[in-house]
Amino acid sequence: MKKILSLLLGILLLNTVLADEGMLIPSLIKAFESDMKAKGMRLSAEDIYSVNSSSLKDAIFQFGGGCTAEVVSKKGLLLTNHHCGYSQIQSHSSLENNYIENGYWASNLDEELTNPGLTAMRIVRIENVTAQVLLGITSDLQKSEIKANIENIIENATKGTHYTADVKAFNYGNEYYLMVKETFLDVRFVGTPPNSIGKFGGDTDNWVWPRHTGDFSVFRIYAGEDNKPAEYSSDNKPYSPLHHLPISMKNRKNGDFTMVYGFPGSTEQHVCSSYLEQIITEERPSRIRMRDLSLSVIDKAMKNSELIRIQYASKQARISNAWKKWIGQIDGLKRLDAVRLKRETEQEFTERAMSNDNWKQKYGETVAKMNALSDEFFKYEYQYAMGIEYFYVGPEYFKLIRSTNDLISNYAKYVEEGKIDEIKEKMLKTSEGFFKNYNQEIDMEILSLLTQEYFSKIDGAKSFTATSVIASKSVFTCQERFNQFIQKFNKKSAKKVLKDAGYNHYTKHYAEWIANVIPNYRSFSQSMDVLLKNYVAGKLEMFPDKKHWPDATSTVINTLGLFEWSSPVDGKVYTEHTTLDGIIAKYNSGNPDFKIKPRMLELFEAKDYGGYAQDNELWVCFSGSNHTTGGNSGSPVLDADGYLMGLNFDRSWESTMSDYMFDPNRCRNIVVDIRYVLWVIDKYSNAGHLIEEMELKK
Repeated sequence: MKKILSLLLGILLLNTVLADEGMLIPSLIKAFESDMKAKGMRLSAEDIYSVNSSSLKDAIFQFGGGCTAEVVSKKGLLLTNHHCGYSQIQSHSSLENNYIENGYWASNLDEELTNPGLTAMRIVRIENVTAQVLLGITSDLQKSEIKANIENIIENATKGTHYTADVKAFNYGNEYYLMVKETFLDVRFVGTPPNSIGKFGGDTDNWVWPRHTGDFSVFRIYAGEDNKPAEYSSDNKPYSPLHHLPISMKNRKNGDFTMVYGFPGSTEQHVCSSYLEQIITEERPSRIRMRDLSLSVIDKAMKNSELIRIQYASKQARISNAWKKWIGQIDGLKRLDAVRLKRETEQEFTERAMSNDNWKQKYGETVAKMNALSDEFFKYEYQYAMGIEYFYVGPEYFKLIRSTNDLISNYAKYVEEGKIDEIKEKMLKTSEGFFKNYNQEIDMEILSLLTQEYFSKIDGAKSFTATSVIASKSVFTCQERFNQFIQKFNKKSAKKVLKDAGYNHYTKHYAEWIANVIPNYRSFSQSMDVLLKNYVAGKLEMFPDKKHWPDATSTVINTLGLFEWSSPVDGKVYTEHTTLDGIIAKYNSGNPDFKIKPRMLELFEAKDYGGYAQDNELWVCFSGSNHTTGGNSGSPVLDADGYLMGLNFDRSWESTMSDYMFDPNRCRNIVVDIRYVLWVIDKYSNAGHLIEEMELKK
């Protein structure tokens, strides 16, 4: 056990060949320093990650728990993607103040808008705690003992501080890392370009290169008097960061070094061939179909109503983003013949294991067991995914039920504690926010379509309560009925609500999913994770000269690459950057996704690019060969000096397969050039006071 552990702890240090594929834990980057410098990097490992002094890591934040953002001034100014800040932009918008359509720029600190619940989190330090987590552990079945060890590590790491911490498993539990975090609770909205810039290209260009989207928004972190996290207060001050990113105004060229620093969500690079095949042929197509149905309703309604465009802007973007990604992902994996490549890798693994008695005992049957398990139990993965699409991505009123269930279940407790009036008031505020962006007709049509689709794939034909009954009688589909329900809520209400048509439909089928699917899904996942842990351990032990990259786990990661062009399929060659000329060309095509405002055309015709052009052209976006995934949205793309070149916001359609398999010849991340961001802020929006906060580097 100790011998294997030592091997695993040192494996990343052995594989020091720099490649575009792969994600690096920042605390281990010292081992890659010489290779990175050979590629052009001028920073030291200590500049990138340091515990004892300020470093790049101190400027990198997880935004809202799902995206990445970066501090670019001494006053806590925060850049992220437009789509990452979209829910906040939408929540502040109305018919009278349509920030989605027209943009918004705070002219001073007093005009920066509050966002309850929005957080920004930075990593304080990272520590390998594998030995501590596995202390006294002799079996993968000792889950409670592992949990206890982790809880002890976290307690010791955060005692006497305002920090929180997580212990993240890497390589399916072969390694564990402690992440100590500082989370800021007052993050205010500073500005955004209009949709015609921030979402230029819409669904037409999403996941596509060449790209011309100014996908950015601006926020600011506020802190208490001691510069520590604090709940919102008018007394809070702009946060003074340990490090902020200088802005690269340098000319770029093909082959320049690039580094993405952010919080990628998750990848699944080690899954077995059978699992991947079923993802491609069954799970993804069914999820795509569910979203097809929702989008068919939403898109039609948004075309006919300005109010609905505002109400459903964020919802539509959220649904369509994964929908289009999955379509490209399936295509990319098929083009790469990914299942065949997986099988070849698995065959090589098994052959190597059979060449040595010790390896044969440990790893000889691993591949066969993984594929057999997937063949027999993948149906639970499928049912779980379909439940997510129906209960969490589907009808909106389901969300209101979930937020109300606490009151329904704990009414007596809240009465006894004297909190019932407080809880009711909270629910009335929830109602206001929910129904502000709710359209009953749209929701009921989605309910009807998705219910038929879901149960045709899961349990076959069933009889259901008519959507007309849910629409006309349920308290969860009408604000007036819901508010009366909350205001008059008493002991009898908890029983009466069980007869509500909308509530009954949701709770009945959700309970079935929880009872019949979730336990089996978890059992399947846990069993597969044990096998994957063994599989990865075998790769590390039997193939020490190969590169073995850990999967992303929603924690801070560096990915390395180049500023570079691509040729993803035969006959297609893409340049590494796009310009404002391309925006105008797309606008002239007449496609409604390519609309611009007169101000853009005016500046283009005058060639008024300020000091933000390169070679007399205003660069808009560029592509790189960095390995990225969801969660990398908003991540800074840094040059060889650690200066900010742009904001990562997407991958090419051909690249979406990289969650499962990375191809350095095809896979490209898409970045909005920081010089275009500055031009939009300064020249287009006349918000140059924000530029004055930043540190521009030639």
